[in-house]
Amino acid sequence: MLNWLSQIVAVTAVNLRSLPQRLGSSAVAVIGIGGVVIVFVATLSIAQGFRAAMTAAGDPRTAIIMRAGSDTEMSSIITRENVQIVKDAPGVVRASTPLASGELFVIVNHPKKSTGTDANVPLRGVEPAAFEVREEVRIVEGRRFEPGRNEIIAGRAAARQFAGLEVGRTVRWGENTWTVVGIFEAGGGIAESEIWCDAGVLQPAYRRGSTFQAVYAKLESAEAFQGFKDALTGDPRLDVQVVRETDYYAEQSTVLTQLITTLGFAIASLMGIGAVFGAVNTMYSAVATRTREIATLRALGFGAGPVVLSVLAESAVLALIGGVLGGLAAWAIFDGYQTATMNWQSFSQVAFAFRVTPQLLAQGLLYALVMGLVGGLLPAVRAARLPVVTALREL
Repeated sequence: MLNWLSQIVAVTAVNLRSLPQRLGSSAVAVIGIGGVVIVFVATLSIAQGFRAAMTAAGDPRTAIIMRAGSDTEMSSIITRENVQIVKDAPGVVRASTPLASGELFVIVNHPKKSTGTDANVPLRGVEPAAFEVREEVRIVEGRRFEPGRNEIIAGRAAARQFAGLEVGRTVRWGENTWTVVGIFEAGGGIAESEIWCDAGVLQPAYRRGSTFQAVYAKLESAEAFQGFKDALTGDPRLDVQVVRETDYYAEQSTVLTQLITTLGFAIASLMGIGAVFGAVNTMYSAVATRTREIATLRALGFGAGPVVLSVLAESAVLALIGGVLGGLAAWAIFDGYQTATMNWQSFSQVAFAFRVTPQLLAQGLLYALVMGLVGGLLPAVRAARLPVVTALREL
């Protein structure tokens, strides 16, 4: 066993020391695999960024109440009387008033800065308690809107993506002209893609009467959720469903995340086939240039197994170099890149940043290693099967 391992180490060392002599062909494999890793990591970083923007909004102490059977706030409706019942339910935090906000969620068309074309922007009407329910929201420019006035505050991401949302500017949506009075941040969550205003002003502007679509309630603790849910779903006056905010936004990100992830693996797989062929050609060339060396080693008593593993090790090293370079390039180019896309479950734009995480880099490196091993397998087998006598005649 020790002899076998020593043979592997010896042959592999010879192979690796000769890499500089084959720099051109080796670079082809490295660049090919690195390119695949860049695309793989960059594509999946979109899904990671989108999911992070959605789930960063969640707080396990916050519950969302909608009409029973509603998939999103868009399809829900709750009367003012029902909102008050929710606020009076056990488990809701009470300060001077219950920390619960009846809210409206409408979609408005507004031009994007980059293209000038209209896109769907979420306009959310909230009650004053919304700022205590969502503790992560803080004004970073200007001030909060005043209740009863046609004033709006824009999330940082929305202000970055859409035109005319600077403090002091005016926009017209519905039957109202709105004045931008503030910009807010929300810890990088989905709220930063929204625009907020007073729910009491938004209702008549979009002819919603006195109705809301959801209630966001801050609970005394995460453990109070089940009792709060049971109290509401068991109340005969209500026909509602109660979900944790974290669960709601995680589910909202599912469709697009799965789509992007599927496309990412499909694209990377197709590109990976080309990279594998590049690795095969590189390793066949390496074996061909070292025919006499391999034959000499075999004649000296080195087994076929160490020869196979040495060629695979060389291919793996080249692949790992490509994987590391590709991962670093993807991180340098894409990590933190700001963009926006449609959330097909709410039909509104969500601004987010690409996220190249350590887990993605590890996946990219593993994928590179697999490509390298697959690409080196056939050349390794060929090296092990070289007829020793024939090869030695070339000396």
